[in-house]
Amino acid sequence: MARDPDRVALVRGMAVFEPAEPPREGRIAFHPPPGAPGPVVRMAVAEAMPLLSLARRENGAHPSAAFWGAAVVVALQMVARGRILPAGDGSWRAGPLIGLDVERVEELAATLDGPDGEGLVRAFLDAVADGMPRTAAAMHATRAPAAGLRSGGRGSDPRPGAGKLTVRAVVGSGEPPPGDLRALLSGGGLLSFDWQLALGGDPLTEAEMDLLAESARPLVRLRDQWVHLDAATTRRVRNRSMKPLTPIAALALALTGTADLDGELVEIAATPWLEALRRRIADPEAAAPIGPPPGLAATLRDYQLRGLRWLAAMTSLGLGGCLADDMGLGKTVTLISLHLHRGGGPALVVCPASLLGNWEREIRRFAPGAAVRRYHGPARSLDGVVDGFVLTTYPTMRLDAERLAATAWDLVAADEAQHVKNPRSGAARALRAIPAAARVALTGTPVENSLTELWAILDWTTPGLLGTLGSFRARWVRPIESEKDPEAAARLAALVRPFLLRRRKTDPGIVPELPPKTETDQPVPLTREQAALYAAAVREGMARIAEADGMARRGLVVKLLTGLKQICNHPAHYLKEPHGRLTGRSGKLQLLDELLDTILAEDGAALVFTQYVAMARLLERHLAARGVTAQLLHGGTPVARREDMVRRFQDGEVPVFLLSLKAAGTGLNLTRADHVVHFDRWWNPAVEEQATDRAHRIGQTRPVQVHRLIAEGTVEDRIADLLRTKRALADAVLAAGEAALSELPLDELARLVELR
Repeated sequence: MARDPDRVALVRGMAVFEPAEPPREGRIAFHPPPGAPGPVVRMAVAEAMPLLSLARRENGAHPSAAFWGAAVVVALQMVARGRILPAGDGSWRAGPLIGLDVERVEELAATLDGPDGEGLVRAFLDAVADGMPRTAAAMHATRAPAAGLRSGGRGSDPRPGAGKLTVRAVVGSGEPPPGDLRALLSGGGLLSFDWQLALGGDPLTEAEMDLLAESARPLVRLRDQWVHLDAATTRRVRNRSMKPLTPIAALALALTGTADLDGELVEIAATPWLEALRRRIADPEAAAPIGPPPGLAATLRDYQLRGLRWLAAMTSLGLGGCLADDMGLGKTVTLISLHLHRGGGPALVVCPASLLGNWEREIRRFAPGAAVRRYHGPARSLDGVVDGFVLTTYPTMRLDAERLAATAWDLVAADEAQHVKNPRSGAARALRAIPAAARVALTGTPVENSLTELWAILDWTTPGLLGTLGSFRARWVRPIESEKDPEAAARLAALVRPFLLRRRKTDPGIVPELPPKTETDQPVPLTREQAALYAAAVREGMARIAEADGMARRGLVVKLLTGLKQICNHPAHYLKEPHGRLTGRSGKLQLLDELLDTILAEDGAALVFTQYVAMARLLERHLAARGVTAQLLHGGTPVARREDMVRRFQDGEVPVFLLSLKAAGTGLNLTRADHVVHFDRWWNPAVEEQATDRAHRIGQTRPVQVHRLIAEGTVEDRIADLLRTKRALADAVLAAGEAALSELPLDELARLVELR
């Protein structure tokens, strides 16, 4: 490229990639250097590629421009090797990513800030691929790998009567069965991984494989018939041994029955002992029968005993597991039973601060002979820990990871394991640094938004099972979440099912004695003040959004949606009037008063959830003025105070419990309540269901009524309709809340928020 000084100067400022759909519409925004005047210059990725390539060797180029220049090199290398695939919408994508490609993408992503650096790098590679000229050569480059992906490794027939060669990969061939499965699975040994060819389903002998390897012709006479050797099969038969596998990786291949090798889905054959292990863990009902352990002061329900058997079987093999039963089904007592059954060293339980008291009470109740201490607060100590339970919080674990790692834990359990769903978070890294003979995750929601959350949990409980995060995204996340591939989903289910046990309250025979739950959406009209504020906020917000783009636009959309939800709650909430008049200004508040009057007249008790602490404080002040006894729990409530509040509510001293959804939506046992009120909507129903399960759980003896307050004719009303009808937009909301709506076109956004 000729050096145009004006264009070269662009790389001296920050370069920002702005992805789009289709990928070729993505742009590079060149910002002026710090302190220099000038506009932001946007170019299509294809147009910007020469400049970005120049930035890699240009003195004074901004590091971000040099970074995207390095990404250009990776993308062009993939295109040159035919690593591009046509998508259903007429665009092209970079892929499939294998081997070194995955490593390069991960290396690039590791230098980016933000939660999804890898996704941004992948989007850039797609933009380069989609910007390439559409040529016949490109079509030829993608056709062969795409066909091979579904061929099962079969060679093509050059003439009628040619024999069919089938290619598969064999794990652990020729190796004796291990004497100690636990030592093998938790140790550092490796298993062989070799190509195997078969003719008519009958595996070839080593001598026959050697004959094919030595042949220089595409047609070979074998077993009295002609067989055709394509280039890929010839390469495999000459290089039969692949990189050895860890036992966990080998088990993963045996469970799925396939492997993605060089962009091709290849059948996997396991040796007899590995196949026997696969069958053993694939059926949780096949676990050896065991009874309640000595020292347990509880009667386990049948499904809890089955859960204990499953956990005992998995941990006895050195494998971890995720107990993902619905909230309220007794995961705590099951974990306590597992520790008593194992009878080894100490158990470390990591949980949110709000659950420390609940864990201690449950252990003292169900395992009165077991020692229990809290590792929390300024006087925390591990001195003398040789058995029993140690309870700590995620923040404390993050601070003291090195000290905790020095103790020989028999069992480490992560309660509400969704707290470590971001594998790059400090809590997730600290948890991985603590060794243990067995690891168990407890969560009612193993996947809230993305499959990568499942990877984060299972890669902790059973490291290596799902591969690296980059390879997991390439093999599973993209085909399942983006391409909606049912076959890929079925293979992933076969892989993770043995390591994740999930039972729901609605499953037949699980909790037949649990009382019914009635859920009602209760529409409420806006007051005149609310309607005026709502219309003004929509008018002013949409005008600003129409003039903005990029991150600024997304921020304005989220700000508008948040403001509208606050107006739906109460004008004083939106206007930030902590001491303003409350009565007569909010339809929701009026309905809440009516509900509570009825509930308290019937000697009932209610949980009232809101996602806004400021709104909860307004409700607390309003109820106090009406003479209604209530208490408020939020994220800033001290642990000791939380435990006292839970006790007072359960003992019937306080009939109304106001709760911040995030601080109290999980873990607490509040079965005194027979009514749950969601004052405002959290647009992921799974989060609301977890909150509801504070009351609708084992120990509840009365029917539970759930009331969701929805402002009529507003964005709350429209989102509720979408969630009920499960349209595509509803799926986006479930995945990312308000952030998903920030990408809507202006006309769709206007229809969503307008007051009707």
